[in-house]
Amino acid sequence: MTTVRLPLFPLNSVLFPGLVLPLNVFEERYRAMMRTLLKTPEEEPRRFAVLAIRDGHEVAPSSPGMPDPTAVPDRGPAAGFGADPVKAFHAVGCVADAATIRERADGTFEVLATGTNRVKLLSVDTSGPFLTAELELLTEDPGDEAGALAEGVLRAFRQYQKRLAGARERSLASGADLPDEPAVVSYLVAAAMMLDTPTKQRLLHAPDTASRLRDELKLLRAETAIIRTLPSLPASELTRGPTSLN
Repeated sequence: MTTVRLPLFPLNSVLFPGLVLPLNVFEERYRAMMRTLLKTPEEEPRRFAVLAIRDGHEVAPSSPGMPDPTAVPDRGPAAGFGADPVKAFHAVGCVADAATIRERADGTFEVLATGTNRVKLLSVDTSGPFLTAELELLTEDPGDEAGALAEGVLRAFRQYQKRLAGARERSLASGADLPDEPAVVSYLVAAAMMLDTPTKQRLLHAPDTASRLRDELKLLRAETAIIRTLPSLPASELTRGPTSLN
């Protein structure tokens, strides 16, 4: 088992390997994290771990509010995540490699990172200015028939795109725009589908590429059938997620 200790950046979304993650960092605990990462030599990766929040708040309350206007704001590295932060996060996440960390004049940061490896959460350290985690690096096994499954998923994904786009062919990605490596296909489709966080988390947690692709094929067929029945569903940009507020 290979383990790493990395800064921890919890989000209300799931990051997949190969996907780009833009961040607008303004909370002090995460600003401290970015200042620390900037001290990393340029030839070394500036890495942190992203875990989806199971039970907690992406942005900690910073002022009293309803229902108790006298409540003391929650501060510190584990603010918003309860007495045992491990229970607040999903167990499997993704390492992010920050290609760009730009500090603004007001002390906030603009960050652009890319997901790399899946990791499993082992423990969380709350003793510093920001959370750090002990993580197990997870391998990506292909599983059985991953290549054939990837082809089927790509066909189903194109139909899914077509339904979401209202059959506007010009809005669809061409074959050249889509990958053919099974693991990459599985991650791209998982990130691009309009699914809730628990479902995306299940896909990230899949034991191998083939299992993830099988699950995606079922989801794509089901979602496409629903969209066919409800043609008024709005389309959205399929390969971009919203910038995190933190």
